[in-house]
Amino acid sequence: MSPKIFNLLSNLNEQLNFTDLEIDDPILRSESALNIIINSIEKLKDNFEKEKVKSIEFEIDFFKNIKPKFTSKLIYYNAIFKIETKKPHGGERILKKYLNNELDKLKRYFDNNLDFYKYYRTGSSYLDHKYFTRGKFDVKLALESFYFEVDHTFSTSHDFKVAKIMAHDLIQVYLEDKLLMIENKEPKEKSQVNHKIKQNWTGSKVALIELLYALHTEGVFNNGTSDLKDIAEYFENIFNIDLGQYHRAFLEIRVRKSDQTKFLNTLKEKLVKRMENTDDLL
Repeated sequence: MSPKIFNLLSNLNEQLNFTDLEIDDPILRSESALNIIINSIEKLKDNFEKEKVKSIEFEIDFFKNIKPKFTSKLIYYNAIFKIETKKPHGGERILKKYLNNELDKLKRYFDNNLDFYKYYRTGSSYLDHKYFTRGKFDVKLALESFYFEVDHTFSTSHDFKVAKIMAHDLIQVYLEDKLLMIENKEPKEKSQVNHKIKQNWTGSKVALIELLYALHTEGVFNNGTSDLKDIAEYFENIFNIDLGQYHRAFLEIRVRKSDQTKFLNTLKEKLVKRMENTDDLL
């Protein structure tokens, strides 16, 4: 993978991770993600077209290992958008049936493409010259009808199937998590303190997660014995916010190119300024 494409993929992953964190509504989140991915795939295509030498080995690597990393995300978020927009209104029984039907669709696709699944999952390569080079389609290799409508200068007969395999793994996890949430759904205990005004967190989720990890690291709760998960759930309750996958967000914060503790630095700067203005302390 060239440095340009590596950076393109890294930037795409970073944008999608923060989109997942910042947008709670799955439909709006999917719409935003799809726009980001489409733009990234256009850049990927430009990079591919500018490549002067396109050997068979280069094409196979690109269409088997690189392009699917981008298009799988397009398939995934498009599937989530459809799942959420078609989700029926009703009780938990109806919703569970709907989600299980969506899982069944994934299984049917797996069953219908079992030979290629085996080929790809076992790391086979003896048919790569047919599957992952342009203009080498073979109708006997279980082609999908859409293949005849795509841009053949940027597609092979099976790169989309690789992307679907990758996407289906993520879709399955998404659906199973939804079902697990239904199974474990329990009403949260209401705070014993009767606050007159509910304090909602209106800053970014990433900022609160940064603060969460800082406070946990300092051990300021229960003499440092509190678990990170317990503190996160407490924050979610008192600030009326869903922190989502805060572990993954922390990893993203760690790999920031600069200013890893952006929110904490801003807090310090603003507090120092306030201290310098004694009127604000009254």
